[in-house]
Amino acid sequence: MPASSVFGALRAAFPRTLPVFAGYWFLGMAYGVFAHAAGFSAWYPVAMAVCIYGGSIEFLAITMLAAPFAPIQTFLVALMVQARHLFYGIPLLSRYEGLGWKKPLLEFWLSDETFAVNVSAKVPEGIDRGWFYLWVSGLDWFYWVSGTATGAVFGALVQFDTTGLEFVMTAMFVVIFLEQWLSERSHWTALVGFAASVGCLLVFGREYFLVPTLCMMLVALTALRRPLEPGLAAGREK
Repeated sequence: MPASSVFGALRAAFPRTLPVFAGYWFLGMAYGVFAHAAGFSAWYPVAMAVCIYGGSIEFLAITMLAAPFAPIQTFLVALMVQARHLFYGIPLLSRYEGLGWKKPLLEFWLSDETFAVNVSAKVPEGIDRGWFYLWVSGLDWFYWVSGTATGAVFGALVQFDTTGLEFVMTAMFVVIFLEQWLSERSHWTALVGFAASVGCLLVFGREYFLVPTLCMMLVALTALRRPLEPGLAAGREK
């Protein structure tokens, strides 16, 4: 593929990742500082950011690594926290189909925010979708790793309070949600997701609502697929 096409996909993907950059970089810095405060050297959180790339599970990993060895408990916690990716993979099966060597990287680089961007974004006309998705995914991964590395180094040099930085992720998801809302004519999928989230939050609490929410959304959207498809198609053509 010509280099111009590759860099054209980069130019199209980069603006889409800026909200993710704001969230990942600051939260990655907080993660690096947290790991240093827990007694780990700078290379440790960076290596986990590169290899695990799991966001919240990386914060938990610091605590679990500092605790007594408990492999079964660690496995169950990691499975519970990251089970949402089972649901993320379903709508991406068609989007990532036929992408060859890019597909394993896209699967490894999948995260909450990357999923939100790649599912909601319209690939511009003339831009290769495989390279567009790869740039979004790779840039998001780079933001997290570079933010973690910066935080790990700063944590060794400067002590500061990171209280409240986690709200950056909430603000980022609000921006992505609003962007998707404004780009679609039919808002039924967003309303189903909102209703499921609020309902499960009230029933299960903030610690356990995510997986039930995803299950409820999957069931509801599967049941409503046929009546919703005409409106979703019209929204995409808008």
